[in-house]
Amino acid sequence: MSFLFGRKTSMVSPDEALPGRQAQLPGIPEKHEVLGSPLQGPWPDGTQLLYVAMGCFWGTERIFWQQPGVVSTAAGYMGGYTPNPTYEETCTGRTGHTEAVLVAYDPAKTSPELLLKAFWENHDSTTANQQGNDLGTQYRSAIYWTTPEQEQAAIATRDAFQKVLHDNGFGEISTEIRPAAEAGPFFYAEDYHQQYLHKNPAGYCNHGPNGMTCPVGILRQDQLPSQESVLRAQE
Repeated sequence: MSFLFGRKTSMVSPDEALPGRQAQLPGIPEKHEVLGSPLQGPWPDGTQLLYVAMGCFWGTERIFWQQPGVVSTAAGYMGGYTPNPTYEETCTGRTGHTEAVLVAYDPAKTSPELLLKAFWENHDSTTANQQGNDLGTQYRSAIYWTTPEQEQAAIATRDAFQKVLHDNGFGEISTEIRPAAEAGPFFYAEDYHQQYLHKNPAGYCNHGPNGMTCPVGILRQDQLPSQESVLRAQE
């Protein structure tokens, strides 16, 4: 079956995708409700962007705005075909997008490896197009990288976490890993989705620790900020 509970679980083709619109959705906030930083930039010089998807973007965004070294986060849609989709359109499975989160971070205060540790440890990366009861291609797990360091960290942490999964009797990782440039633009979601769980503390969230640890120190030490420098930068 290509539909479960009305949600498509097989990827739409470009020809079948909804047409969308040329203009960005209206009313996107200027500031992050929690961090106070620009939601759409510009951010301080040296800020790097990483895009992740791990099911509903409400819980994903909260996980990452809490990470040390993160400058800003935003909920949006990525990896599909429809320009500037709405939430309702994305939920049909006919845009090709996954619910994604933009993570803007200071590489002097954290690293892709540390950010991806939070990624692997807080969702089920083995269930394709599903997180818990959320079914559909818009819930697929994904990492869209923008730097060679992020690509290396994505592959290294995936391989290390796959071993952890195997050791604990779990299956294969289904996470999509590809360059952000190939995945296509990040389209900002509607204003009410931004920092949703800050605005609605009791709101729906199916994210949390999955009980397994992604090893750190996978990359060469000269590719990571030292623990001392991270702690100093956070003061």
